[in-house]
Amino acid sequence: MKTIRGVLWDNDGVLVDTEQLFYESNRDLLLPYGIELTPKQFFDWFLDNNYGAWHLLLGQGHAIELVERLRAERTVLFAQRLRQARQLAIPGIGQVLAALRPHVAMGVVTSAYEQHFRISHAATGLLSHFDFVLTREMYGESKPAPDGYQLGLQRLGLAAADCVAVEDSPRGLRAARAAGLECIVVRNSMNRHHAFDDAFCVVDSNAELGEVLASFVPGMAPARPLPSRKLEAFL
Repeated sequence: MKTIRGVLWDNDGVLVDTEQLFYESNRDLLLPYGIELTPKQFFDWFLDNNYGAWHLLLGQGHAIELVERLRAERTVLFAQRLRQARQLAIPGIGQVLAALRPHVAMGVVTSAYEQHFRISHAATGLLSHFDFVLTREMYGESKPAPDGYQLGLQRLGLAAADCVAVEDSPRGLRAARAAGLECIVVRNSMNRHHAFDDAFCVVDSNAELGEVLASFVPGMAPARPLPSRKLEAFL
């Protein structure tokens, strides 16, 4: 079985539990305009299709200037909610990262802007596990374009065949696959109903994620057999 030498990680929904806060920030800004953004709409528009919900305001006849103002307000509101939140690190992810760190190179490829990323990790203690972080300002097109993951591979100095990505969104999965990466998807409350057919595998917990990753890292023995789905991709 082939081994891996690098792992590229998504951030929101994988390392930190921030997607609900971002959903609520968008929802609350739209409510005064008679728009009730549902969790399903948020997932479909933001995490799958990557075009947000501003089209709803434009469809009501509002000017683009309002969208630009609300976008700026969202940046501030989301930052405030991140600062107010506690224990943003997703339970169990620290143990996975600590176990992997001596064996593989690791980086973060996130669609989050640096301001929000730094606030979300102010108290997580996770950043020491990574060789680098690529925030939204640092690469061209956002996910589902492969730009971020392509730059991540360059920073690792590794081929896509020697690495995997860890994601939780359809657009993140498409970005990883477009960069030539196999991708492990972690289930959470936002994505629990999505199929993720192109993923190497879908795991239900960080314990399972750690076991899958350990299966491909020399010196780390998995606690239980690797899920068989798409096993041939690493043979």
